[in-house]
Amino acid sequence: MTNILIRAGMSPLDTFDASHMIVNNSIGGNVGNLVYQYSVFRTLMTKDTTITPDYYDFDPKYADEINEKYDYFVIPLADAFREQFVPSLRKYTKLIKKLKIPVIVIGVGLRAPFEPKLNEGFPFDEDVKAFVKAVLEKSSIIGLRGEITSEYLTKLGFREGTDHTVIGCPSMYAFGRDLHIRDTVITKDSLISVNSSRHSPKNVLDFITRSMEEYPNHYFIPQWLKELKLTYTGTPSIAKSSTNYPVKMSDPTYMDNRVRYFLNVPTWLDFLQKADLSFGARLHGNITATIAGTPSILIPKDARMRELAEYHQLTHVMADKITAKTKLSDLVKKADFQQPVKPHGKNFDHYIDFLNKNGLDHIYKETLYPAIVPLEEKIAKIRLQEPVSPITGVTTEEIVRRLETFYPLEEKYKKLSKTPKERTVSDYQQALKKRAANIATKTASIFNLR
Repeated sequence: MTNILIRAGMSPLDTFDASHMIVNNSIGGNVGNLVYQYSVFRTLMTKDTTITPDYYDFDPKYADEINEKYDYFVIPLADAFREQFVPSLRKYTKLIKKLKIPVIVIGVGLRAPFEPKLNEGFPFDEDVKAFVKAVLEKSSIIGLRGEITSEYLTKLGFREGTDHTVIGCPSMYAFGRDLHIRDTVITKDSLISVNSSRHSPKNVLDFITRSMEEYPNHYFIPQWLKELKLTYTGTPSIAKSSTNYPVKMSDPTYMDNRVRYFLNVPTWLDFLQKADLSFGARLHGNITATIAGTPSILIPKDARMRELAEYHQLTHVMADKITAKTKLSDLVKKADFQQPVKPHGKNFDHYIDFLNKNGLDHIYKETLYPAIVPLEEKIAKIRLQEPVSPITGVTTEEIVRRLETFYPLEEKYKKLSKTPKERTVSDYQQALKKRAANIATKTASIFNLR
């Protein structure tokens, strides 16, 4: 039996509810993280392999325990080469140096502007060097998300093809070598899945807002952790009022019950398989649609999205091509939705070669079309959490259940994380919050829009 420890906030087999996921940040700040982690779980989980999440608890003090219990440490990463991630990168470096087992990094990337100035370097260059060196001492080669990241590591002194190779995003290989995107007729009444990011330029945000008006049968699919809390509890607003992004519960998108927040990948895929089109500025919002077989249009906003859109040939339109006159219906007419299918087989083969070089077992070892997929067999036996609808669109009973579940859990978590002095100061605040929760429960029916 092979035991793998994997970097993940939760396993696809965990059935955490929204309260737990918010308080423990089981999604690493963005539910899109679940998609590439799901793919790695599905690929590496054989009948002789057990995979355990680290739940984002990777303190170097656990090194001896990890060496004793596990055979591999697998680290799927997104845009980890960025300034905000430096503390975690340093922590991982310290841990990896203490490990005696293979450490495999799958899909790491650079966060940078759309046109990155790689020659100027970044403040975190030395931290990236230390991390990559530590990993290469424990593995054969590192898998990167795209060519921009590859050029970046090459400039730092690492060898392309020897130290690192581009494998794209593991999420694209969730279901193997074949990729099927169905043909659909998109009309004004079509079901549209919409995703967006407040970090997108104004012209893109305005376009997405116009498109939601153009196709009224839409659902907005947020991804940030703070948007899960907003959807689930109704507060707080994620930002100041905006005309081109839903930021508070009183915004029409939430009030009209046109928001769905997914707590796991299978229910997300199920929803997207029913949609006629997915579009927007979220990478995994549209990759999830692509692997679900749904036509999708991505609007890249930075280097990390650009390099993946180019590597996987995701159907996309660049932000600078969006004008005040651009209509989604016009983009649909011009789009080649079959574009991602073309490089997929070759990309998948390269991905499997990468796994083989690092000595990882996987379900495609004997055949490209395995009859048994252990992860799917296990998922079939559990009851997955349903997607979260806005609190304004549920029953009074559900509102009460959410408030009575979430706020005590949040208080317990905060209390455990405070110092003794902070706990003393918080006692009065806790009493006030309990009173506030009681008031919220009594008045919950006000928000019930049945």
